[in-house]
Amino acid sequence: MKALYCQQNSPGEEMTFVFQERENLPPTRDNDVKVQVRACALSWIDTKLLSEIKLEKELLPVGREISGVVLEGILPLDSEESGLCEVILVHEHYLVRKPEKVCWVEAAGTVRDGVRAYTALHYLSQVSPGKTVLVMDGASPFGTIAIQLAQHRGAKVISTAYSLEDKQYLERLRPPVEGIRQPLVARVIDVSNGKIDVAESCLEETGGLGVDIVLDAGVKLYSAEDESTSKSQLLPHKHDIITLLGVGGHWITTEKNLQMDPPDSHTLFLKGATISFLNDEIWNLSNLQQGKYLSILEDIMEKLSSSIFRPQLDEPIPLYEAKVSMEIVQKNQARKRQVIQF
Repeated sequence: MKALYCQQNSPGEEMTFVFQERENLPPTRDNDVKVQVRACALSWIDTKLLSEIKLEKELLPVGREISGVVLEGILPLDSEESGLCEVILVHEHYLVRKPEKVCWVEAAGTVRDGVRAYTALHYLSQVSPGKTVLVMDGASPFGTIAIQLAQHRGAKVISTAYSLEDKQYLERLRPPVEGIRQPLVARVIDVSNGKIDVAESCLEETGGLGVDIVLDAGVKLYSAEDESTSKSQLLPHKHDIITLLGVGGHWITTEKNLQMDPPDSHTLFLKGATISFLNDEIWNLSNLQQGKYLSILEDIMEKLSSSIFRPQLDEPIPLYEAKVSMEIVQKNQARKRQVIQF
């Protein structure tokens, strides 16, 4: 059997992805489950994180969100298995049953974004009815699931859009209940032309009170002239987020190098606001109870089955195109979740 791996190159060089012929599966251990893979989602590999936690290897297995013949789950960060292989071994603690109504591609393509959304909105900020949630880049795969989860929990959702196409996509999102035409997103802020002030728009939408929860997709840490990429120009400055946060608000950030100056900290102190960091691999790196993790996976599958979650997926990709697709994902050039179908 062949499996896809990431090959580490010299510092400064782009990583490459290679198919490797693998030996037969090792003997199953206690609690191991043999899974015939039907679909595997592709996600960006954080090589710096792997290096910091001593999991860096010459060949890293690619593909960890999988769905199989009977079970589906996510492979732990230290797994030796590549999800892009016909048959793999998975510990039973990382598996839940896939509802019959959920297809293989949707199951694999929603696991990661679903776990991230639950971590942000339940464990880091406790979303509840009446709250106002700002989801940055709501048309992304993660943003789409976060919007659907927040609205399902009774929150009012505001989102930013990076293009006219993203804006139209967000405005078309509707709850799964028939007859309800109210959009999932109460207000879409199109930041593509750089002329709209996100903080001002959010304060206007909330009557000057500010939002209760912010899920960012990155932030500007410096002035505009110091930002080099075009995407960074679309991100809000950290001061904007602090300004639009309401009293007792929660800022969930994906910016691992966020730096708060004393005046920023003082403003947050006056508002009684908090900052939490959304680490994609938190469930693999912490000692949180496996029962919580499994309950999240089960709830994700239930919401897929009832159409509460409708993921932002690209067309399924055949296995022979996995290498090229993974290169696109690693360069952050994919706007929809890429899923390999066997």
